[in-house]
Amino acid sequence: MAENKKPNKLPGLRPRGYLWVYGIIFIFLLYLSFFNNSSSPQKSTWDEVRTEFLDRNYVDRIVVVNDKLAEVYLKQEIVKDLKTEDKYKSLPQDGPQLKFIIGSLETFERRFDEYMISNPYSDRVVLSFDQRSSFWDSPLISAILPIGFIILIWVLIMRGMSKGSGGGAGGVFSVGKAKAQMFDKDTKGKITFKDVAGLEDAKIEVMEIVDFLKSPKKYIDLGGKIPKGALLVGPPGTGKTLLAKAVAGEANVPFFSISGSDFVEMFVGVGASRVRDLFRQAKEKAPCIVFIDEIDAIGRARSKNAGYTSNDERENTLNQLLTEMDGFGTNAGVIVLAATNRADILDKALMRAGRFDRQIHVDLPDLKEREEIFKVYLKKLKLDSALNTDFLAKQTPGFSGADIANVCNEAALIAARSNKKQIERQDFLDAIDRIIGGLERKSTIISKTEKRSIAYHEAGHAAVGWILEHSHPLIKVSIIPRGSALGAAWYLPEERKITTREQLLDELASFMGGRAAEELMVGTVSTGALNDLERATKYAYAMVSYYGMSDKVGNLSFYDSSGQGDFMGKPYSEKTAQLIDDEAKRIISESYDRAMNVLTGHKEGFVKLAELLLEREVIFTEDVEAIFGKRKIKEEETNNEVAEIIPDTDIAEENIAEA
Repeated sequence: MAENKKPNKLPGLRPRGYLWVYGIIFIFLLYLSFFNNSSSPQKSTWDEVRTEFLDRNYVDRIVVVNDKLAEVYLKQEIVKDLKTEDKYKSLPQDGPQLKFIIGSLETFERRFDEYMISNPYSDRVVLSFDQRSSFWDSPLISAILPIGFIILIWVLIMRGMSKGSGGGAGGVFSVGKAKAQMFDKDTKGKITFKDVAGLEDAKIEVMEIVDFLKSPKKYIDLGGKIPKGALLVGPPGTGKTLLAKAVAGEANVPFFSISGSDFVEMFVGVGASRVRDLFRQAKEKAPCIVFIDEIDAIGRARSKNAGYTSNDERENTLNQLLTEMDGFGTNAGVIVLAATNRADILDKALMRAGRFDRQIHVDLPDLKEREEIFKVYLKKLKLDSALNTDFLAKQTPGFSGADIANVCNEAALIAARSNKKQIERQDFLDAIDRIIGGLERKSTIISKTEKRSIAYHEAGHAAVGWILEHSHPLIKVSIIPRGSALGAAWYLPEERKITTREQLLDELASFMGGRAAEELMVGTVSTGALNDLERATKYAYAMVSYYGMSDKVGNLSFYDSSGQGDFMGKPYSEKTAQLIDDEAKRIISESYDRAMNVLTGHKEGFVKLAELLLEREVIFTEDVEAIFGKRKIKEEETNNEVAEIIPDTDIAEENIAEA
């Protein structure tokens, strides 16, 4: 391995090296303004000078400076005697001893003449006049100083901006340089595919890029062209940036990393300049990888953004990026990777062949991949020997890699607050509950009537969801307040590639189970079903207007999958809109009746489940199974992977406005 040499510190110290120049200039100015005189006269007034000094014949002469200030020179033999008094101990020995503002020159001359005439026997005091100019009063200084001050402030501002943008020693002239971080083969902590848990499908897709960078000759000899760009698309926290670093580490080539927002600057033309500089550096280091994170910051579709104009800085940056990606040679060895979780808003020109030729979907990890991710993060924790990673993976469906890292960290914090020596299974369960449902609100005061209503509401969801064949299997039910929810039911939805009408109807009935349980047992309905009604309404309208699952509306879909908004307004008539509303209401009404029939037919078990929930506050799958027996589901569905935890929340009334 090559020796890691420390970077030269001279460029970093250069700005500090000029500080001594500023110090000398500052001291010189202080000397000119404050220390050019050995001492300063004591302030006084005309009345004090007249009564205390002129009447006693202490004054030798008075000099009026610039027609504004009078300087009083006392007799030398008198100064020594006066300095023994506390009042005059600060009198200077040489030069003027006193000074005062005369006000109007004519008035002062008249008063002085009147005094001398009225005191003919006093010593004659000479009154003279003097015109002086200081260093600061020089016309040259008055003209240069403001301009120099403005230049100094401008230089300091530009230097700070260039430092913030990675300008380095170039100062303001380096503001157009790219701020990309480069990782090469000598960089420590290099990431490879072994360091990336999960993402197996994405790894397979990017292996072609790695293979080309390792041995490009076999592709070139056959006349093949490697894709110039690949776009990593997926939800936040799924490891898109980590995968890009692993590609560079596996191929053992230089890796330039930059964020899309780093191209955007307040100065016109800076973004395009940085794009040109980035690709210039990449060509010099070819073969290499250029990774642009969050490319939607500059790659947003121009037609969709009303703020875009012909001179918009982001549009200029995007145009330069399009030119650079289609400008370098086909086999130059520079591959551009980009990551975004908003691929639908990217410009079409960016997605065409010859630029980002393919999209690599980095999806949420499945059960096996979550288990691998847990093993990576659990290595650094002190765990209970009985803890099973397979159990943790099953409890976190729909979690991304970042979510799993958060679960591990939160579990460690919970265990530390309880003064435990190791992290146990319950700590992880509490961490998952906190991340999904929010912090447990122990101070929330709930009356017995409200608590009973919440228990029956959540038990209704659990009972209907357990009995209906196609509804999602239950994990647990809780009536402990968390976040904005007073109660919640956690489900493990099956991973389905397609969803049938029967499955959707069973889910709708499960949503309405809480409202039906309240009306059946409490005799009234509450605001706690807000979340249920919202989700049920979305499902019903989707079935009618998107999936064509209504006989009256027919096999029509008004869903715009392209996101381009080709339709102006609603793509259907008012008559069809009324029909969609009627069908959605019918579906929800029938689902409510189904939920009521299920609860009525299994009332004894439903009540037993609600009372158990009131007693324990949290019940699990085994508790529901002990009351209702095993679920009637198809054998092939038991091994299906789950996609996400869906918490069914009973929202408090004070949070309705926010919801």
